[in-house]
Amino acid sequence: MEEIKEKWTGAVNTVTVGATEKEGGTRKSTVTIGGETTLPFLHFEGSIPYRPALALDVLDNLPEEWPEVLKEPYRDVLDNPAQWAALCEEKYGADMICLRLKSLHPDWGDTAPERAAETVQAVLEATTIPLIIWGCDDPEKDNLALPLCAQAAAGENCLIGFATEDNYKTLAVACLADHHKIVAQSPIDINIAKQVNILISEMGYKPEDIVIDPNTGALGYGIEYTYSIMERIRLAALDGDRMMAMPIICDVGFDSWRTKEAKALKEQFPGWGDEGVRGPLWEAMTAVLLLQAGGDIVNLRHPMALEKVRKQIDALMGNGE
Repeated sequence: MEEIKEKWTGAVNTVTVGATEKEGGTRKSTVTIGGETTLPFLHFEGSIPYRPALALDVLDNLPEEWPEVLKEPYRDVLDNPAQWAALCEEKYGADMICLRLKSLHPDWGDTAPERAAETVQAVLEATTIPLIIWGCDDPEKDNLALPLCAQAAAGENCLIGFATEDNYKTLAVACLADHHKIVAQSPIDINIAKQVNILISEMGYKPEDIVIDPNTGALGYGIEYTYSIMERIRLAALDGDRMMAMPIICDVGFDSWRTKEAKALKEQFPGWGDEGVRGPLWEAMTAVLLLQAGGDIVNLRHPMALEKVRKQIDALMGNGE
């Protein structure tokens, strides 16, 4: 019987984050994502040259709202982002660090932009893997801080986010000036996702230096709609739409650990089982679903979730049978 294969005319862009000493940076390794010429993990149908990358979140302030089961692996370093990042690399084997500058936000510390840049420098000095720099989601503070962070990390080829439809110019200029990749975020809307990519490109940014954040949801909290939007983005890329051909980053940890199923104590819901297992599994299942929708980078929080997702990627990136 003849094997039926889908034939695509396009491909996902290839994006590399991080720069080694030879490339002008200080990283000992880089991460390359994208390059797919088929739907996720359909090896028989096309090329999937690079594994999805796994990042662990590091916050620049104490995560007081985190459940105890999530704080526990980082208990001794929660007040030191540089040490926290080093632990994620050396003990837990993250491919990347996602430094979240939460303390910039007026509701979570309102710290000075200069402090954010100092934290970026400290994390870079403490680690050797590529860095994602994530703003606080307050446009005014991000516009002040992220250009300083980009400058502090000049030469390191970081991935910095995020640019939105209403707030992209300042970050695009900063990333262009200091040669970083940029995250384009949209509110689970394929049309806005494309529009943000177009706007950033019109600033002189190469489409090959953009990564899409479609603003994903967690398992049980809108993930079906998220999946459909990500799938449509990937189909558009494979059909040859250049403004949809960017790799995708999924903010899995942030979304997953806000759900009651992940963080509720066993005493509250005895039938749900131990939160020390349930929470990481909820995060891992969310990540695996989004990888199969087209995710190329997933930001995680619990080391157990990272371990389980990595094993699943190992299986999916095997011989394709």
